[in-house]
Amino acid sequence: MTSVLKSLAIISVLGIFFIPHYSESAISCSVVIQDLQPCVSYLTSGSGKPPETCCDGVKSLAAATTTSEDKKAACQCIKSVANSVTVKPELAQALASNCGASLPVDASPTVDCTTVG
Repeated sequence: MTSVLKSLAIISVLGIFFIPHYSESAISCSVVIQDLQPCVSYLTSGSGKPPETCCDGVKSLAAATTTSEDKKAACQCIKSVANSVTVKPELAQALASNCGASLPVDASPTVDCTTVG
């Protein structure tokens, strides 16, 4: 009986080392861009309330950025894209709230991604 218990214990310990460890990767930049693409014309030359398609993308992105890694990755992506497009700062800062959503970051080239998460 004790040899059976010892064998089970050894198998259990060895199993811990051979179980694959999965880690979820952060959200991809292509997903972030896809979600926010309908907002580009609004952020660059719009005014007032964002279009519904833009808000749908903002809400989708908000739902997809649940982990700290997701938030930092989304931030880096938004920041890099915002550097290549001139957005109206006031629209970028108010985008999420104007859509009734909560994003971890403004759509701005000056955002500090080290504080996100």
